[in-house]
Amino acid sequence: MNSIYLAAAETGSDRNPLIPETYDIFWSAVCLLVIGFAFYKYVIPRLTKVLDERSEKIEGGIAKAEAVQAEAQATLQQYQEQLAEARLEAARIREEARTQGQTILAQMRTDAQAEADRIVAAGHTQLEAQRQQIVTELRSELGRTAVDLAEKIIGQSVADEAKQAASIDRFLQELDANAGIGVGR
Repeated sequence: MNSIYLAAAETGSDRNPLIPETYDIFWSAVCLLVIGFAFYKYVIPRLTKVLDERSEKIEGGIAKAEAVQAEAQATLQQYQEQLAEARLEAARIREEARTQGQTILAQMRTDAQAEADRIVAAGHTQLEAQRQQIVTELRSELGRTAVDLAEKIIGQSVADEAKQAASIDRFLQELDANAGIGVGR
């Protein structure tokens, strides 16, 4: 470093070593202007073009995203409407099924009551038929027993069937009138 100061002292100038020479400043300014012009003419337009394309892509992406979001919102609204309609339809079907179930239940009750009435009527008819059969059997048995008793009491045979039938009927009528119990009641 001392050699720089010695060289400057020998030339006899009091120049500051930090300040460049005028020709250096001139050529540096020319280079700066050429590089600045090249940047201004070629690099900055390309950079501006790339930035514009990016901003267009971003804006297009935002617009596309907004369109997709609006479409998704419309689809969501449509699905919600369909879901509401489906819920209403399900409620209507449930109510219709409940009504049909009540109708079927009422019909089954009516049918069951009619069947029960028919069974009871058939039972009464069968009981009446059995009662009549028993009464008929008892009358004939009672008639034979009466004829047998009459034959034993009289000591002779009561063989005439017409007389037997008339005697049996008369005996049963008297029995009904005297005992107060009605056969067949």
